[in-house]
Amino acid sequence: MTNSKIPSLKQLLNYFWIAVTGKETEFTSGSIRKAIFMLSIPMILEMLMESIFALVDIAYVSQVSVNAVATIGLTESVITLVYALAIGLSMAATAVVARRIGEKDVKGAREAAVQAIGLGVIISILLGILGIFYAKEILALMGGEPDLIEEGYGYTKLLIGGNITIMLLFLINAIFRGAGDASIAMWTLVLSNGLNIILDPIFIFGWGPVPEYGVMGAAIATNIGRGTAVLFQLGILFFGWGKIKLAFKDLVFNLKVMVNLVKVSLGGIAQFLIGTSSWVFLMRIMSEFGSEVLAGYTIAIRVIMFTLMPSWGMSNAAATLVGQNLGAQKPDRAEVSVWKTGKYNAYFMGLVSLVYLIFAKTIISWFNATPTVVENGALCLQIIAIGYVFYAYGMVVTQAFNGAGDTKTPTKINFFSFWMFQLPIAYVAAIVLDFGAIGVFIAITAAEILLAVMSIIWFKKGNWKQVQV
Repeated sequence: MTNSKIPSLKQLLNYFWIAVTGKETEFTSGSIRKAIFMLSIPMILEMLMESIFALVDIAYVSQVSVNAVATIGLTESVITLVYALAIGLSMAATAVVARRIGEKDVKGAREAAVQAIGLGVIISILLGILGIFYAKEILALMGGEPDLIEEGYGYTKLLIGGNITIMLLFLINAIFRGAGDASIAMWTLVLSNGLNIILDPIFIFGWGPVPEYGVMGAAIATNIGRGTAVLFQLGILFFGWGKIKLAFKDLVFNLKVMVNLVKVSLGGIAQFLIGTSSWVFLMRIMSEFGSEVLAGYTIAIRVIMFTLMPSWGMSNAAATLVGQNLGAQKPDRAEVSVWKTGKYNAYFMGLVSLVYLIFAKTIISWFNATPTVVENGALCLQIIAIGYVFYAYGMVVTQAFNGAGDTKTPTKINFFSFWMFQLPIAYVAAIVLDFGAIGVFIAITAAEILLAVMSIIWFKKGNWKQVQV
Protein backbone atom coordinates (compact mmCIF):
# COMPACT_ATOMS: atom_id res chain seq x y z
CA MET A 1 0.00 0.00 0.00
CA THR A 2 1.98 2.98 -1.22
CA ASN A 3 1.28 6.63 -0.63
CA SER A 4 1.07 7.36 -4.37
CA LYS A 5 -1.72 5.10 -5.47
CA ILE A 6 -4.87 3.42 -4.24
CA PRO A 7 -4.36 -0.34 -3.76
CA SER A 8 -6.30 -2.78 -5.89
CA LEU A 9 -8.99 -5.04 -4.43
CA LYS A 10 -6.60 -8.01 -4.73
CA GLN A 11 -3.93 -6.11 -2.77
CA LEU A 12 -6.47 -5.11 -0.11
CA LEU A 13 -7.61 -8.71 0.31
CA ASN A 14 -3.99 -9.79 0.59
CA TYR A 15 -3.28 -7.12 3.23
CA PHE A 16 -6.47 -8.13 5.06
CA TRP A 17 -5.28 -11.75 5.23
CA ILE A 18 -1.83 -10.70 6.47
CA ALA A 19 -3.46 -8.46 9.10
CA VAL A 20 -5.81 -11.10 10.56
CA THR A 21 -3.12 -13.80 10.56
CA GLY A 22 -0.59 -11.51 12.25
CA LYS A 23 2.21 -12.09 9.76
CA GLU A 24 3.44 -8.50 9.94
CA THR A 25 4.36 -6.68 13.16
CA GLU A 26 6.87 -4.03 11.95
CA PHE A 27 5.17 -0.63 12.01
CA THR A 28 8.04 1.84 12.43
CA SER A 29 8.98 1.97 8.73
CA GLY A 30 7.32 1.78 5.32
CA SER A 31 3.86 3.04 4.36
CA ILE A 32 1.90 4.67 7.19
CA ARG A 33 -1.41 3.85 5.50
CA LYS A 34 -0.40 0.20 5.33
CA ALA A 35 0.61 0.23 9.02
CA ILE A 36 -2.76 1.76 9.99
CA PHE A 37 -4.55 -0.86 7.90
CA MET A 38 -2.54 -3.78 9.32
CA LEU A 39 -3.17 -2.71 12.92
CA SER A 40 -6.72 -1.40 12.52
CA ILE A 41 -8.26 -4.42 10.78
CA PRO A 42 -7.72 -6.94 13.62
CA MET A 43 -8.48 -4.27 16.24
CA ILE A 44 -11.72 -3.28 14.48
CA LEU A 45 -12.74 -6.95 14.16
CA GLU A 46 -11.83 -7.47 17.82
CA MET A 47 -14.02 -4.58 18.93
CA LEU A 48 -16.80 -5.59 16.53
CA MET A 49 -16.90 -8.99 18.21
CA GLU A 50 -17.21 -7.24 21.56
CA SER A 51 -20.03 -5.00 20.37
CA ILE A 52 -21.84 -7.82 18.55
CA PHE A 53 -21.89 -9.74 21.81
CA ALA A 54 -23.23 -6.68 23.64
CA LEU A 55 -26.10 -6.43 21.17
CA VAL A 56 -26.88 -10.16 21.24
CA ASP A 57 -26.75 -10.09 25.03
CA ILE A 58 -29.24 -7.21 25.29
CA ALA A 59 -31.47 -8.84 22.65
CA TYR A 60 -31.74 -12.04 24.72
CA VAL A 61 -32.19 -10.20 28.02
CA SER A 62 -34.89 -7.96 26.47
CA GLN A 63 -37.01 -11.10 26.18
CA VAL A 64 -36.86 -11.59 29.96
CA SER A 65 -38.26 -8.22 31.17
CA VAL A 66 -37.80 -4.46 31.10
CA ASN A 67 -36.35 -4.74 34.63
CA ALA A 68 -33.72 -7.18 33.33
CA VAL A 69 -32.56 -4.65 30.71
CA ALA A 70 -32.50 -1.87 33.29
CA THR A 71 -30.49 -4.12 35.65
CA ILE A 72 -27.81 -4.53 33.00
CA GLY A 73 -27.73 -0.76 32.49
CA LEU A 74 -27.30 -0.04 36.21
CA THR A 75 -24.75 -2.83 36.74
CA GLU A 76 -22.63 -1.89 33.76
CA SER A 77 -22.58 1.76 34.76
CA VAL A 78 -21.04 0.61 38.07
CA ILE A 79 -18.71 -2.04 36.67
CA THR A 80 -17.24 0.54 34.31
CA LEU A 81 -15.66 2.01 37.45
CA VAL A 82 -14.01 -1.39 37.94
CA TYR A 83 -12.96 -1.40 34.31
CA ALA A 84 -11.43 2.05 34.74
CA LEU A 85 -8.71 0.46 36.84
CA ALA A 86 -8.16 -2.29 34.28
CA ILE A 87 -8.25 0.11 31.33
CA GLY A 88 -5.84 2.53 33.03
CA LEU A 89 -3.44 -0.34 33.65
CA SER A 90 -4.02 -1.61 30.10
CA MET A 91 -3.11 1.80 28.66
CA ALA A 92 0.10 1.77 30.67
CA ALA A 93 0.86 -1.78 29.51
CA THR A 94 0.27 -0.86 25.85
CA ALA A 95 2.38 2.30 26.11
CA VAL A 96 5.32 0.65 27.90
CA VAL A 97 5.28 -2.56 25.83
CA ALA A 98 4.99 -0.59 22.56
CA ARG A 99 7.87 1.69 23.58
CA ARG A 100 10.09 -1.30 24.53
CA ILE A 101 9.24 -3.07 21.25
CA GLY A 102 10.06 0.11 19.32
CA GLU A 103 13.41 0.17 21.15
CA LYS A 104 13.95 -3.54 20.25
CA ASP A 105 13.99 -4.37 23.99
CA VAL A 106 11.89 -7.56 24.06
CA LYS A 107 13.12 -8.49 27.57
CA GLY A 108 11.83 -5.16 28.90
CA ALA A 109 8.50 -5.78 27.19
CA ARG A 110 8.24 -9.20 28.91
CA GLU A 111 8.97 -7.66 32.32
CA ALA A 112 6.27 -5.02 31.80
CA ALA A 113 3.75 -7.71 30.77
CA VAL A 114 4.34 -9.83 33.89
CA GLN A 115 4.05 -6.90 36.32
CA ALA A 116 0.89 -5.63 34.60
CA ILE A 117 -0.81 -9.03 34.87
CA GLY A 118 0.17 -9.31 38.54
CA LEU A 119 -1.33 -5.91 39.33
CA GLY A 120 -4.50 -6.80 37.44
CA VAL A 121 -5.01 -10.00 39.45
CA ILE A 122 -4.62 -8.22 42.80
CA ILE A 123 -7.03 -5.41 41.86
CA SER A 124 -9.71 -7.73 40.45
CA ILE A 125 -9.72 -10.01 43.51
CA LEU A 126 -10.25 -7.07 45.88
CA LEU A 127 -13.07 -5.62 43.75
CA GLY A 128 -14.65 -9.05 43.23
CA ILE A 129 -15.09 -9.46 46.98
CA LEU A 130 -17.08 -6.18 47.12
CA GLY A 131 -19.32 -7.34 44.26
CA ILE A 132 -20.07 -10.70 45.84
CA PHE A 133 -21.11 -9.29 49.23
CA TYR A 134 -22.73 -5.96 48.29
CA ALA A 135 -24.62 -6.56 45.01
CA LYS A 136 -28.03 -5.48 46.38
CA GLU A 137 -26.60 -2.38 47.99
CA ILE A 138 -24.88 -1.39 44.72
CA LEU A 139 -28.16 -1.59 42.76
CA ALA A 140 -30.01 0.32 45.50
CA LEU A 141 -27.36 3.05 45.48
CA MET A 142 -27.89 3.40 41.72
CA GLY A 143 -31.61 4.03 42.26
CA GLY A 144 -32.89 0.56 41.37
CA GLU A 145 -36.47 -0.13 42.45
CA PRO A 146 -37.04 -3.02 44.95
CA ASP A 147 -38.49 -5.42 42.35
CA LEU A 148 -35.59 -4.68 39.98
CA ILE A 149 -33.05 -5.36 42.74
CA GLU A 150 -34.70 -8.66 43.68
CA GLU A 151 -34.81 -9.82 40.05
CA GLY A 152 -31.36 -8.64 39.02
CA TYR A 153 -28.94 -8.73 41.96
CA GLY A 154 -27.67 -12.19 40.95
CA TYR A 155 -26.44 -10.71 37.65
CA THR A 156 -24.63 -7.90 39.49
CA LYS A 157 -23.12 -10.32 42.02
CA LEU A 158 -21.72 -12.67 39.39
CA LEU A 159 -20.52 -10.02 36.94
CA ILE A 160 -18.63 -7.90 39.49
CA GLY A 161 -17.62 -10.94 41.55
CA GLY A 162 -16.12 -12.59 38.47
CA ASN A 163 -14.53 -9.43 37.09
CA ILE A 164 -11.07 -11.09 37.01
CA THR A 165 -11.99 -12.77 33.71
CA ILE A 166 -12.93 -9.46 32.09
CA MET A 167 -9.98 -7.58 33.56
CA LEU A 168 -7.36 -10.11 32.47
CA LEU A 169 -8.97 -10.48 29.04
CA PHE A 170 -8.59 -6.77 28.28
CA LEU A 171 -5.25 -6.39 30.07
CA ILE A 172 -3.49 -9.24 28.25
CA ASN A 173 -4.99 -8.10 24.94
CA ALA A 174 -3.49 -4.65 25.64
CA ILE A 175 -0.09 -6.33 25.97
CA PHE A 176 -0.59 -8.11 22.64
CA ARG A 177 -1.58 -4.82 20.99
CA GLY A 178 1.43 -2.97 22.34
CA ALA A 179 3.68 -5.64 20.86
CA GLY A 180 1.94 -5.28 17.49
CA ASP A 181 0.26 -8.69 17.86
CA ALA A 182 -3.20 -7.26 17.18
CA SER A 183 -4.40 -10.42 15.43
CA ILE A 184 -3.90 -12.50 18.60
CA ALA A 185 -6.05 -10.05 20.58
CA MET A 186 -8.69 -10.33 17.86
CA TRP A 187 -8.82 -14.14 17.88
CA THR A 188 -9.02 -14.11 21.67
CA LEU A 189 -12.21 -12.05 21.55
CA VAL A 190 -13.59 -14.20 18.72
CA LEU A 191 -13.29 -17.16 21.11
CA SER A 192 -14.63 -15.26 24.12
CA ASN A 193 -17.65 -13.67 22.48
CA GLY A 194 -18.39 -16.69 20.29
CA LEU A 195 -18.78 -18.75 23.47
CA ASN A 196 -20.84 -15.99 25.10
CA ILE A 197 -23.28 -15.87 22.19
CA ILE A 198 -23.72 -19.67 22.28
CA LEU A 199 -24.04 -19.89 26.07
CA ASP A 200 -26.29 -16.83 26.60
CA PRO A 201 -29.62 -18.38 25.55
CA ILE A 202 -28.74 -21.69 27.26
CA PHE A 203 -28.28 -20.08 30.68
CA ILE A 204 -30.85 -17.26 30.32
CA PHE A 205 -33.78 -19.42 29.12
CA GLY A 206 -32.63 -22.88 30.21
CA TRP A 207 -31.83 -25.81 27.93
CA GLY A 208 -31.77 -29.53 28.69
CA PRO A 209 -30.34 -30.08 32.17
CA VAL A 210 -29.44 -26.38 32.51
CA PRO A 211 -32.13 -24.50 34.51
CA GLU A 212 -33.53 -21.09 33.52
CA TYR A 213 -31.49 -18.38 35.25
CA GLY A 214 -33.03 -15.29 33.63
CA VAL A 215 -30.82 -12.20 33.60
CA MET A 216 -28.29 -13.93 35.90
CA GLY A 217 -27.67 -16.42 33.08
CA ALA A 218 -26.08 -13.63 31.04
CA ALA A 219 -23.44 -13.15 33.75
CA ILE A 220 -22.78 -16.92 33.94
CA ALA A 221 -22.26 -17.06 30.16
CA THR A 222 -19.95 -14.03 30.29
CA ASN A 223 -17.74 -15.51 33.01
CA ILE A 224 -17.43 -18.87 31.24
CA GLY A 225 -16.77 -17.34 27.81
CA ARG A 226 -14.22 -14.81 28.98
CA GLY A 227 -12.60 -17.17 31.46
CA THR A 228 -11.96 -19.65 28.65
CA ALA A 229 -10.45 -16.88 26.53
CA VAL A 230 -8.10 -15.86 29.38
CA LEU A 231 -6.78 -19.44 29.53
CA PHE A 232 -6.23 -19.23 25.76
CA GLN A 233 -4.31 -15.94 26.20
CA LEU A 234 -2.08 -17.42 28.91
CA GLY A 235 -1.42 -20.42 26.67
CA ILE A 236 -0.21 -18.09 23.90
CA LEU A 237 1.93 -16.04 26.30
CA PHE A 238 3.73 -19.13 27.59
CA PHE A 239 3.65 -21.58 24.68
CA GLY A 240 2.43 -19.63 21.62
CA TRP A 241 3.64 -17.65 18.65
CA GLY A 242 3.38 -14.04 19.86
CA LYS A 243 6.22 -11.53 19.89
CA ILE A 244 6.22 -11.67 23.70
CA LYS A 245 6.81 -15.17 25.10
CA LEU A 246 6.93 -15.73 28.85
CA ALA A 247 8.70 -18.47 30.78
CA PHE A 248 7.97 -19.42 34.37
CA LYS A 249 11.32 -17.86 35.37
CA ASP A 250 9.89 -14.49 34.26
CA LEU A 251 7.20 -14.64 36.97
CA VAL A 252 9.12 -12.57 39.50
CA PHE A 253 8.32 -9.31 41.27
CA ASN A 254 10.17 -6.33 39.75
CA LEU A 255 9.67 -3.22 41.85
CA LYS A 256 11.19 -0.77 39.36
CA VAL A 257 9.03 -1.95 36.45
CA MET A 258 5.90 -2.18 38.59
CA VAL A 259 6.36 1.34 39.99
CA ASN A 260 6.84 2.66 36.44
CA LEU A 261 3.64 0.90 35.32
CA VAL A 262 1.70 2.26 38.28
CA LYS A 263 3.05 5.74 37.58
CA VAL A 264 1.99 5.63 33.92
CA SER A 265 -1.35 3.96 34.72
CA LEU A 266 -2.39 6.50 37.38
CA GLY A 267 -3.21 9.07 34.72
CA GLY A 268 -5.10 6.46 32.73
CA ILE A 269 -7.03 5.25 35.79
CA ALA A 270 -7.95 8.81 36.74
CA GLN A 271 -8.87 9.54 33.13
CA PHE A 272 -11.30 6.64 32.88
CA LEU A 273 -12.62 7.04 36.42
CA ILE A 274 -13.60 10.57 35.44
CA GLY A 275 -15.21 9.41 32.20
CA THR A 276 -16.96 6.35 33.60
CA SER A 277 -18.09 7.93 36.86
CA SER A 278 -19.80 10.60 34.80
CA TRP A 279 -21.75 7.78 33.09
CA VAL A 280 -22.74 6.49 36.54
CA PHE A 281 -24.18 9.90 37.45
CA LEU A 282 -25.93 10.15 34.08
CA MET A 283 -27.48 6.72 34.66
CA ARG A 284 -28.58 7.89 38.11
CA ILE A 285 -30.30 10.92 36.54
CA MET A 286 -31.94 8.67 33.92
CA SER A 287 -33.29 6.36 36.64
CA GLU A 288 -35.48 9.26 37.80
CA PHE A 289 -37.63 8.83 34.68
CA GLY A 290 -38.61 5.17 35.28
CA SER A 291 -37.55 1.72 34.07
CA GLU A 292 -38.95 2.11 30.52
CA VAL A 293 -37.01 5.32 29.80
CA LEU A 294 -33.92 3.77 31.42
CA ALA A 295 -34.33 0.65 29.28
CA GLY A 296 -34.55 2.76 26.10
CA TYR A 297 -31.38 4.61 27.09
CA THR A 298 -29.59 1.33 27.90
CA ILE A 299 -30.51 -0.20 24.52
CA ALA A 300 -29.44 2.97 22.68
CA ILE A 301 -26.06 3.00 24.45
CA ARG A 302 -25.53 -0.68 23.51
CA VAL A 303 -26.31 0.13 19.87
CA ILE A 304 -23.99 3.14 19.98
CA MET A 305 -21.22 0.93 21.41
CA PHE A 306 -21.66 -1.32 18.38
CA THR A 307 -20.12 1.40 16.23
CA LEU A 308 -17.94 3.06 18.86
CA MET A 309 -16.09 -0.24 19.38
CA PRO A 310 -14.72 -0.46 15.80
CA SER A 311 -13.88 3.23 16.05
CA TRP A 312 -12.09 2.48 19.31
CA GLY A 313 -10.23 -0.26 17.44
CA MET A 314 -8.83 2.32 15.01
CA SER A 315 -7.94 4.52 17.98
CA ASN A 316 -6.01 1.65 19.57
CA ALA A 317 -4.09 1.28 16.30
CA ALA A 318 -3.07 4.93 16.62
CA ALA A 319 -1.87 4.31 20.21
CA THR A 320 0.35 1.40 19.12
CA LEU A 321 1.77 3.38 16.18
CA VAL A 322 2.58 6.35 18.42
CA GLY A 323 4.25 4.18 21.08
CA GLN A 324 6.35 2.14 18.68
CA ASN A 325 7.40 5.11 16.54
CA LEU A 326 8.39 7.19 19.57
CA GLY A 327 10.44 4.20 20.75
CA ALA A 328 12.11 4.13 17.32
CA GLN A 329 12.86 7.89 17.60
CA LYS A 330 10.38 8.83 14.83
CA PRO A 331 8.02 11.41 16.42
CA ASP A 332 7.00 13.00 13.08
CA ARG A 333 5.91 9.60 11.73
CA ALA A 334 3.92 9.10 14.95
CA GLU A 335 2.10 12.42 14.43
CA VAL A 336 1.26 11.75 10.77
CA SER A 337 -0.12 8.34 11.81
CA VAL A 338 -2.55 10.02 14.21
CA TRP A 339 -3.95 12.50 11.68
CA LYS A 340 -4.40 9.82 9.03
CA THR A 341 -6.10 7.45 11.47
CA GLY A 342 -8.41 10.27 12.61
CA LYS A 343 -9.41 11.02 9.03
CA TYR A 344 -10.27 7.37 8.26
CA ASN A 345 -12.19 7.13 11.55
CA ALA A 346 -14.19 10.27 10.68
CA TYR A 347 -15.23 8.79 7.32
CA PHE A 348 -16.53 5.69 9.09
CA MET A 349 -18.34 7.52 11.89
CA GLY A 350 -19.92 9.99 9.46
CA LEU A 351 -21.56 7.18 7.49
CA VAL A 352 -22.81 5.50 10.67
CA SER A 353 -24.34 8.72 11.97
CA LEU A 354 -26.50 8.97 8.84
CA VAL A 355 -27.84 5.44 9.44
CA TYR A 356 -28.71 6.26 13.06
CA LEU A 357 -30.37 9.56 12.20
CA ILE A 358 -32.62 7.93 9.58
CA PHE A 359 -33.39 4.52 11.12
CA ALA A 360 -33.24 5.15 14.89
CA LYS A 361 -36.78 4.00 15.78
CA THR A 362 -36.52 0.87 13.62
CA ILE A 363 -33.20 -0.09 15.23
CA ILE A 364 -34.45 0.34 18.82
CA SER A 365 -37.70 -1.55 18.06
CA TRP A 366 -35.63 -4.62 17.10
CA PHE A 367 -34.77 -4.97 20.78
CA ASN A 368 -37.97 -3.82 22.49
CA ALA A 369 -41.28 -2.67 20.99
CA THR A 370 -42.60 -0.86 24.08
CA PRO A 371 -43.54 2.65 22.80
CA THR A 372 -41.81 4.59 25.61
CA VAL A 373 -38.66 2.47 25.28
CA VAL A 374 -38.55 3.01 21.48
CA GLU A 375 -39.26 6.74 21.70
CA ASN A 376 -36.54 7.49 24.25
CA GLY A 377 -34.02 5.05 22.79
CA ALA A 378 -34.43 6.52 19.29
CA LEU A 379 -34.12 10.08 20.57
CA CYS A 380 -30.93 9.16 22.42
CA LEU A 381 -29.51 7.51 19.29
CA GLN A 382 -30.27 10.48 17.03
CA ILE A 383 -28.95 13.21 19.33
CA ILE A 384 -25.71 11.38 20.13
CA ALA A 385 -25.17 10.53 16.42
CA ILE A 386 -25.05 14.26 15.62
CA GLY A 387 -21.60 14.44 17.22
CA TYR A 388 -20.16 11.24 15.72
CA VAL A 389 -17.56 12.89 13.45
CA PHE A 390 -16.21 14.80 16.46
CA TYR A 391 -16.08 11.58 18.49
CA ALA A 392 -13.95 10.03 15.73
CA TYR A 393 -11.14 12.55 16.13
CA GLY A 394 -11.58 12.80 19.91
CA MET A 395 -11.05 9.07 20.42
CA VAL A 396 -8.03 8.83 18.10
CA VAL A 397 -6.22 11.85 19.56
CA THR A 398 -6.96 10.77 23.15
CA GLN A 399 -5.54 7.31 22.48
CA ALA A 400 -2.52 8.90 20.78
CA PHE A 401 -1.72 10.72 24.04
CA ASN A 402 -2.11 7.44 25.93
CA GLY A 403 0.07 5.55 23.45
CA ALA A 404 2.80 8.11 24.06
CA GLY A 405 2.48 7.52 27.81
CA ASP A 406 1.03 11.01 28.32
CA THR A 407 -2.05 9.96 30.29
CA LYS A 408 -2.18 13.22 32.27
CA THR A 409 -3.30 15.43 29.37
CA PRO A 410 -6.44 13.39 28.50
CA THR A 411 -7.21 13.22 32.23
CA LYS A 412 -7.36 17.01 32.45
CA ILE A 413 -9.47 17.22 29.27
CA ASN A 414 -11.85 14.51 30.53
CA PHE A 415 -12.21 16.23 33.90
CA PHE A 416 -13.25 19.52 32.33
CA SER A 417 -15.46 17.99 29.61
CA PHE A 418 -17.31 15.47 31.77
CA TRP A 419 -17.34 16.73 35.36
CA MET A 420 -17.20 20.49 34.88
CA PHE A 421 -19.37 20.61 31.75
CA GLN A 422 -21.41 17.45 31.00
CA LEU A 423 -22.78 16.60 34.46
CA PRO A 424 -23.93 20.12 35.43
CA ILE A 425 -25.53 20.63 32.00
CA ALA A 426 -27.27 17.22 32.18
CA TYR A 427 -28.65 17.85 35.68
CA VAL A 428 -29.82 21.40 35.00
CA ALA A 429 -31.38 20.53 31.63
CA ALA A 430 -33.04 17.26 32.69
CA ILE A 431 -34.11 18.02 36.27
CA VAL A 432 -34.06 21.78 36.93
CA LEU A 433 -35.36 22.94 33.53
CA ASP A 434 -37.53 19.79 33.29
CA PHE A 435 -36.42 18.82 29.76
CA GLY A 436 -36.40 15.20 30.91
CA ALA A 437 -34.21 12.56 29.25
CA ILE A 438 -33.48 14.78 26.22
CA GLY A 439 -31.47 17.07 28.51
CA VAL A 440 -29.11 14.18 29.28
CA PHE A 441 -28.75 13.27 25.59
CA ILE A 442 -27.86 16.85 24.61
CA ALA A 443 -25.30 17.08 27.43
CA ILE A 444 -23.58 13.88 26.24
CA THR A 445 -23.19 15.15 22.66
CA ALA A 446 -22.05 18.63 23.67
CA ALA A 447 -19.41 17.22 26.04
CA GLU A 448 -17.97 14.85 23.43
CA ILE A 449 -17.69 17.68 20.89
CA LEU A 450 -15.92 19.85 23.49
CA LEU A 451 -13.54 16.98 24.32
CA ALA A 452 -12.60 16.52 20.65
CA VAL A 453 -11.87 20.22 20.12
CA MET A 454 -9.76 20.50 23.29
CA SER A 455 -7.83 17.30 22.48
CA ILE A 456 -6.90 18.49 18.99
CA ILE A 457 -5.71 21.89 20.25
CA TRP A 458 -3.56 20.26 22.96
CA PHE A 459 -2.19 17.59 20.59
CA LYS A 460 -0.96 20.22 18.13
CA LYS A 461 1.28 21.69 20.84
CA GLY A 462 3.44 18.53 20.56
CA ASN A 463 4.40 18.12 24.23
CA TRP A 464 3.44 14.42 24.06
CA LYS A 465 6.53 13.77 21.90
CA GLN A 466 8.81 14.44 24.89
CA VAL A 467 7.19 11.99 27.36
CA GLN A 468 9.45 9.18 28.65
CA VAL A 469 8.03 5.82 29.83
